[in-house]
Amino acid sequence: MVLKGQTMNLRRDDIEKLMVSIPAGTERIRAYRDGQKWLSLDSKMSIPGQKGNMEETQRMVEVDTFYLAKHPVTRHLYDVILSNKPYDEADDGMPMVNVSWDDAIAFCNLLSESCGLKACYIVNGDGGEVMWDRSANGYRLPTDAEWQYACKAGSTGYRYGPIDDIAWHEDNSNATVHPVGLKAPNNWGLYDMLGNIWEWCWDLYDEQTYGSYRVFRGGSWAETTRVCGATCRRRSHPDFAIDDLGFRIARSH
Repeated sequence: MVLKGQTMNLRRDDIEKLMVSIPAGTERIRAYRDGQKWLSLDSKMSIPGQKGNMEETQRMVEVDTFYLAKHPVTRHLYDVILSNKPYDEADDGMPMVNVSWDDAIAFCNLLSESCGLKACYIVNGDGGEVMWDRSANGYRLPTDAEWQYACKAGSTGYRYGPIDDIAWHEDNSNATVHPVGLKAPNNWGLYDMLGNIWEWCWDLYDEQTYGSYRVFRGGSWAETTRVCGATCRRRSHPDFAIDDLGFRIARSH
């Protein structure tokens, strides 16, 4: 999908009300690598640990202070930016899904421009390489480490609270997506970090093995509780889209 259009109906203050300041810290990122080159040419997800002999890797990442939206991008906000519709704070709060990583990147740039900020992403041609201008002050996707760090919000377990209190998942969702913000937030005031919908992150999953596959996080309404955890990582092509996958916006301090 090609995203075009810009709206003058949205003020930067409308978006800043949605953002939470996340303090700086350190996060350990755990991943699994397969020694064999990933040969899949379609857009289907693959689950760590189900292909070959997986090797666990860990790395410590310094996370600078940044802003993260308190909930995923809603269908209403998405339509405001793409279709020049009036912005209404009292929208129904349904999260935007069926959004590819490429779509999310384009949305972030359009949102930045609409709010008078410098776009973070430079796209070389239609469907070409995407570069992140880290000096830009616009909206962007969180990094893999930022997402996990913000999800935990200082907690040390796999989840920041009892699963049914904080997340929509396979056993309590009635097989459908739900409006954002109905479950309890984490300690930093972030809603739906686990369950309801998966969320795209900026990072490549593992370029050496999986090529252009990008990371998404958090689990969804369609997943088992086992998957809805702070350290669970999934991946797919940047043009992949499905009905339980969306994104939330971040911004550098």
